[in-house]
Amino acid sequence: MLKTFGRLDDTDATPKYMQIERMLRAALASDSLRPEDALPTERDLAEELGVSRITIRKAIGALVDEGLLHRRHGAGTFVAGNVDRIEKSSSKISSFSEDMIARGLKPRSEWVSKSNGSVTPEEAINMGLSPGTPVYRFNRIRFADDLPMALEYSTIDATCLASIDTVDASLYEALAQAGHRPTRALQRLRAIGFDDDRAALLGMPSGSPGLLIERRGFTKAGRLIELTTSYYRGDAYDFVAELSD
Repeated sequence: MLKTFGRLDDTDATPKYMQIERMLRAALASDSLRPEDALPTERDLAEELGVSRITIRKAIGALVDEGLLHRRHGAGTFVAGNVDRIEKSSSKISSFSEDMIARGLKPRSEWVSKSNGSVTPEEAINMGLSPGTPVYRFNRIRFADDLPMALEYSTIDATCLASIDTVDASLYEALAQAGHRPTRALQRLRAIGFDDDRAALLGMPSGSPGLLIERRGFTKAGRLIELTTSYYRGDAYDFVAELSD
Protein backbone atom coordinates (compact mmCIF):
# COMPACT_ATOMS: atom_id res chain seq x y z
CA MET A 1 0.00 0.00 0.00
CA LEU A 2 2.82 2.38 0.76
CA LYS A 3 3.89 2.49 -2.86
CA THR A 4 0.60 4.17 -3.80
CA PHE A 5 1.64 7.28 -1.90
CA GLY A 6 4.73 8.02 -3.99
CA ARG A 7 7.96 9.47 -2.65
CA LEU A 8 8.90 12.73 -1.05
CA ASP A 9 10.72 15.22 -3.25
CA ASP A 10 13.83 16.45 -1.44
CA THR A 11 14.11 19.36 -3.89
CA ASP A 12 10.59 20.56 -3.05
CA ALA A 13 10.57 23.44 -0.56
CA THR A 14 7.06 22.50 0.55
CA PRO A 15 7.05 21.25 4.17
CA LYS A 16 7.23 17.46 4.41
CA TYR A 17 3.88 17.14 6.19
CA MET A 18 2.18 19.03 3.35
CA GLN A 19 3.81 16.76 0.76
CA ILE A 20 2.53 13.72 2.65
CA GLU A 21 -0.92 15.27 2.96
CA ARG A 22 -0.90 15.81 -0.81
CA MET A 23 0.07 12.18 -1.41
CA LEU A 24 -2.76 10.98 0.81
CA ARG A 25 -5.27 13.22 -0.97
CA ALA A 26 -4.16 11.82 -4.32
CA ALA A 27 -4.49 8.24 -3.02
CA LEU A 28 -8.00 9.03 -1.77
CA ALA A 29 -9.06 10.66 -5.03
CA SER A 30 -7.70 7.81 -7.17
CA ASP A 31 -9.41 5.13 -5.05
CA SER A 32 -6.03 3.66 -4.13
CA LEU A 33 -7.47 4.12 -0.65
CA ARG A 34 -11.12 3.11 -0.38
CA PRO A 35 -13.75 3.69 2.30
CA GLU A 36 -12.83 1.90 5.55
CA ASP A 37 -9.34 0.99 4.32
CA ALA A 38 -6.83 1.12 7.14
CA LEU A 39 -3.75 3.31 6.76
CA PRO A 40 -0.34 1.91 7.68
CA THR A 41 0.71 2.78 11.21
CA GLU A 42 2.39 6.11 11.86
CA ARG A 43 5.61 4.23 12.61
CA ASP A 44 5.51 2.33 9.30
CA LEU A 45 4.76 5.49 7.33
CA ALA A 46 7.51 7.41 9.10
CA GLU A 47 10.08 4.69 8.38
CA GLU A 48 8.99 4.31 4.75
CA LEU A 49 9.05 8.05 4.01
CA GLY A 50 12.04 8.92 6.18
CA VAL A 51 10.32 11.47 8.41
CA SER A 52 9.33 11.73 12.04
CA ARG A 53 6.08 10.34 13.44
CA ILE A 54 5.15 13.90 14.39
CA THR A 55 5.31 14.86 10.69
CA ILE A 56 3.08 11.89 9.79
CA ARG A 57 0.65 12.73 12.59
CA LYS A 58 0.39 16.34 11.40
CA ALA A 59 -0.35 15.30 7.79
CA ILE A 60 -2.97 12.76 8.85
CA GLY A 61 -4.49 15.18 11.36
CA ALA A 62 -5.30 17.69 8.63
CA LEU A 63 -7.33 15.07 6.75
CA VAL A 64 -9.00 13.87 9.95
CA ASP A 65 -10.10 17.45 10.63
CA GLU A 66 -11.69 17.56 7.14
CA GLY A 67 -13.53 14.29 7.74
CA LEU A 68 -11.64 12.39 5.02
CA LEU A 69 -10.00 10.08 7.56
CA HIS A 70 -11.05 8.99 11.03
CA ARG A 71 -9.14 7.53 13.96
CA ARG A 72 -10.36 4.54 15.96
CA HIS A 73 -8.91 4.28 19.43
CA GLY A 74 -6.63 1.28 19.63
CA ALA A 75 -7.26 0.31 16.01
CA GLY A 76 -5.61 2.96 13.84
CA THR A 77 -6.61 5.43 11.12
CA PHE A 78 -9.19 4.61 8.46
CA VAL A 79 -10.61 6.15 5.30
CA ALA A 80 -13.91 7.82 6.09
CA GLY A 81 -15.39 7.95 2.61
CA ASN A 82 -14.90 8.74 -1.06
CA VAL A 83 -13.54 12.07 -2.22
CA ASP A 84 -16.39 14.03 -3.81
CA ARG A 85 -16.33 14.10 -7.58
CA ILE A 86 -16.51 17.44 -9.34
CA GLU A 87 -19.19 17.96 -11.96
CA LYS A 88 -18.41 20.27 -14.85
CA SER A 89 -21.31 21.47 -16.98
CA SER A 90 -20.60 21.51 -20.71
CA SER A 91 -23.45 23.94 -21.37
CA LYS A 92 -21.67 27.03 -20.01
CA ILE A 93 -18.27 28.53 -20.74
CA SER A 94 -16.32 28.91 -17.52
CA SER A 95 -12.71 28.78 -16.44
CA PHE A 96 -11.19 26.19 -14.12
CA SER A 97 -10.85 28.84 -11.39
CA GLU A 98 -14.53 29.79 -11.68
CA ASP A 99 -15.60 26.13 -11.53
CA MET A 100 -13.63 25.47 -8.37
CA ILE A 101 -14.69 28.65 -6.58
CA ALA A 102 -18.34 27.87 -7.39
CA ARG A 103 -17.89 24.56 -5.55
CA GLY A 104 -16.26 26.10 -2.51
CA LEU A 105 -12.80 24.89 -3.47
CA LYS A 106 -9.62 26.93 -3.63
CA PRO A 107 -8.06 26.92 -7.12
CA ARG A 108 -4.41 27.50 -7.82
CA SER A 109 -1.91 26.78 -10.55
CA GLU A 110 1.70 25.74 -10.83
CA TRP A 111 3.35 26.99 -13.98
CA VAL A 112 5.22 24.45 -16.05
CA SER A 113 6.06 26.99 -18.74
CA LYS A 114 5.10 30.32 -20.32
CA SER A 115 6.45 31.14 -23.75
CA ASN A 116 5.86 33.23 -26.83
CA GLY A 117 6.55 32.48 -30.45
CA SER A 118 4.94 31.99 -33.83
CA VAL A 119 2.15 29.58 -34.61
CA THR A 120 3.14 26.10 -35.62
CA PRO A 121 1.65 24.79 -38.88
CA GLU A 122 -0.83 22.70 -36.86
CA GLU A 123 -1.86 25.67 -34.70
CA ALA A 124 -2.25 27.85 -37.77
CA ILE A 125 -4.65 25.34 -39.31
CA ASN A 126 -6.64 24.76 -36.11
CA MET A 127 -6.90 28.46 -35.23
CA GLY A 128 -7.23 29.88 -38.73
CA LEU A 129 -4.16 32.07 -38.29
CA SER A 130 -1.64 33.14 -40.89
CA PRO A 131 1.89 31.70 -40.77
CA GLY A 132 4.12 33.79 -38.51
CA THR A 133 1.26 35.06 -36.31
CA PRO A 134 2.59 35.60 -32.76
CA VAL A 135 1.05 33.48 -30.01
CA TYR A 136 1.46 32.92 -26.28
CA ARG A 137 1.65 29.39 -24.87
CA PHE A 138 0.72 28.53 -21.30
CA ASN A 139 1.32 25.15 -19.66
CA ARG A 140 0.27 24.63 -16.04
CA ILE A 141 -0.95 22.15 -13.45
CA ARG A 142 -4.36 23.06 -12.01
CA PHE A 143 -5.13 22.34 -8.35
CA ALA A 144 -8.29 22.27 -6.25
CA ASP A 145 -7.61 22.52 -2.52
CA ASP A 146 -4.03 21.38 -3.23
CA LEU A 147 -5.16 18.26 -5.11
CA PRO A 148 -3.75 18.23 -8.67
CA MET A 149 -6.78 18.01 -10.95
CA ALA A 150 -5.65 18.74 -14.49
CA LEU A 151 -2.85 19.60 -16.90
CA GLU A 152 -3.60 22.49 -19.21
CA TYR A 153 -1.87 23.53 -22.44
CA SER A 154 -3.19 26.75 -24.00
CA THR A 155 -2.23 28.65 -27.14
CA ILE A 156 -3.61 32.22 -27.35
CA ASP A 157 -3.46 34.71 -30.20
CA ALA A 158 -0.91 37.17 -28.79
CA THR A 159 -2.84 40.20 -30.09
CA CYS A 160 -5.57 39.42 -27.54
CA LEU A 161 -3.40 40.10 -24.49
CA ALA A 162 -1.35 43.14 -23.54
CA SER A 163 1.57 40.87 -22.60
CA ILE A 164 2.28 37.32 -21.55
CA ASP A 165 2.68 38.47 -17.93
CA THR A 166 -0.96 39.58 -17.65
CA VAL A 167 -1.94 35.91 -17.16
CA ASP A 168 -1.61 34.89 -13.54
CA ALA A 169 -4.31 32.90 -11.72
CA SER A 170 -6.92 32.88 -14.49
CA LEU A 171 -6.40 33.00 -18.25
CA TYR A 172 -10.05 33.91 -18.86
CA GLU A 173 -9.85 36.77 -16.37
CA ALA A 174 -6.85 38.18 -18.25
CA LEU A 175 -8.70 37.81 -21.56
CA ALA A 176 -11.78 39.49 -20.07
CA GLN A 177 -9.71 42.46 -18.89
CA ALA A 178 -8.33 42.77 -22.42
CA GLY A 179 -11.85 42.62 -23.86
CA HIS A 180 -11.34 39.24 -25.55
CA ARG A 181 -12.92 36.66 -23.29
CA PRO A 182 -14.40 33.77 -25.32
CA THR A 183 -18.20 33.72 -25.42
CA ARG A 184 -18.53 30.48 -27.38
CA ALA A 185 -16.48 27.30 -27.46
CA LEU A 186 -16.33 23.96 -29.20
CA GLN A 187 -15.08 21.04 -27.11
CA ARG A 188 -14.09 17.50 -27.95
CA LEU A 189 -13.73 14.91 -25.17
CA ARG A 190 -12.23 11.45 -25.19
CA ALA A 191 -11.05 8.92 -22.64
CA ILE A 192 -7.31 8.34 -22.26
CA GLY A 193 -4.79 6.62 -20.04
CA PHE A 194 -2.13 8.90 -18.55
CA ASP A 195 1.40 8.30 -19.75
CA ASP A 196 4.31 8.24 -17.29
CA ASP A 197 5.15 11.94 -17.52
CA ARG A 198 1.61 13.31 -17.16
CA ALA A 199 0.75 10.79 -14.45
CA ALA A 200 3.79 11.92 -12.47
CA LEU A 201 2.77 15.59 -12.75
CA LEU A 202 -0.66 14.72 -11.33
CA GLY A 203 0.68 12.38 -8.65
CA MET A 204 -1.13 9.36 -10.13
CA PRO A 205 -0.03 5.87 -11.19
CA SER A 206 0.91 5.54 -14.85
CA GLY A 207 -2.02 4.38 -16.96
CA SER A 208 -4.62 5.98 -14.69
CA PRO A 209 -7.84 6.96 -16.51
CA GLY A 210 -8.25 10.53 -17.66
CA LEU A 211 -10.27 12.81 -19.89
CA LEU A 212 -8.69 14.69 -22.78
CA ILE A 213 -10.60 17.88 -23.59
CA GLU A 214 -9.74 19.95 -26.65
CA ARG A 215 -11.32 23.41 -26.62
CA ARG A 216 -11.51 26.11 -29.27
CA GLY A 217 -12.68 29.44 -27.86
CA PHE A 218 -14.33 32.17 -29.93
CA THR A 219 -15.03 35.82 -29.19
CA LYS A 220 -18.48 37.35 -29.64
CA ALA A 221 -17.41 38.45 -33.12
CA GLY A 222 -16.63 34.84 -34.05
CA ARG A 223 -12.85 35.15 -33.89
CA LEU A 224 -11.03 32.00 -32.74
CA ILE A 225 -8.45 33.10 -30.17
CA GLU A 226 -7.97 30.11 -27.86
CA LEU A 227 -6.76 26.56 -28.42
CA THR A 228 -6.59 24.62 -25.15
CA THR A 229 -5.83 20.96 -24.55
CA SER A 230 -6.53 19.77 -21.02
CA TYR A 231 -5.93 16.43 -19.32
CA TYR A 232 -8.34 15.93 -16.41
CA ARG A 233 -8.06 13.10 -13.92
CA GLY A 234 -10.89 10.68 -14.58
CA ASP A 235 -11.33 9.65 -10.95
CA ALA A 236 -12.52 13.04 -9.76
CA TYR A 237 -14.12 14.82 -12.71
CA ASP A 238 -17.51 14.31 -14.39
CA PHE A 239 -18.65 16.30 -17.43
CA VAL A 240 -22.40 16.88 -17.49
CA ALA A 241 -24.48 18.02 -20.47
CA GLU A 242 -28.13 19.08 -20.44
CA LEU A 243 -30.05 17.85 -23.49
CA SER A 244 -33.45 18.87 -24.81
CA ASP A 245 -35.58 18.10 -27.88
